[in-house]
Amino acid sequence: MLGTAGHVDHGKTALVKLLSGCDTDRLAEEKRRGLTIELGFAPCHMADDRIVGIVDVPGHASFIRNMVAGAHGVDVMILVVAADDSVMPQTREHLDVLTLMGARRGVIALTKIDLVDPELREFAVEEVRDLVRNTFLETAPICPVSSVTGEGFDTFVTALGAEVDACDPAPPRGPFRQWVERSFSVHGRGAVATGIPRAGQVALNARLRVLPGGHRARVRHLEVYGQA
Repeated sequence: MLGTAGHVDHGKTALVKLLSGCDTDRLAEEKRRGLTIELGFAPCHMADDRIVGIVDVPGHASFIRNMVAGAHGVDVMILVVAADDSVMPQTREHLDVLTLMGARRGVIALTKIDLVDPELREFAVEEVRDLVRNTFLETAPICPVSSVTGEGFDTFVTALGAEVDACDPAPPRGPFRQWVERSFSVHGRGAVATGIPRAGQVALNARLRVLPGGHRARVRHLEVYGQA
């Protein structure tokens, strides 16, 4: 699972759209204000035909709780920093949160490079490198990329793929465990829970327990990004 992090309006959602072809800002309020409020989910198709999930988190300080919820269960983080703004308050805050949550792998995307000259781009790279010193991202690649022109995108995807390859897959044995990221009701189907499987396997009609309440549930339908 991939996840984004970074300051508001630094290009996280645009980068996710470039990776997945999906606009994860679904709400009318998000469209109106031009910022992410709720978590957004999309499939990312890797070069070897693997499908890797990606969660887009809010960057605004008011929605830090949503950011924390989205970062749970993510294997590779994408720290997004806009070249024209460089390091900002939520850049630092998100990095601190990820460090406290035990994040171990990631890639740094230096976005909006089409808006700056080479000198400002290099300055932003140095600021980012100073920020991540002595963190889990200290040796992470910094990939300049533009979601507008596509410059640097192939290099960014290659770096991202290398981090995904280095991840340990979820253990297939043991009881099935999945962290629920969101839940909602669908007419004619009932309750739907989406999230990230962390261990084991599940099949139709499997009996599950929902924690912490201990409610019993039965699996009636399975989908992975809309595919049954």
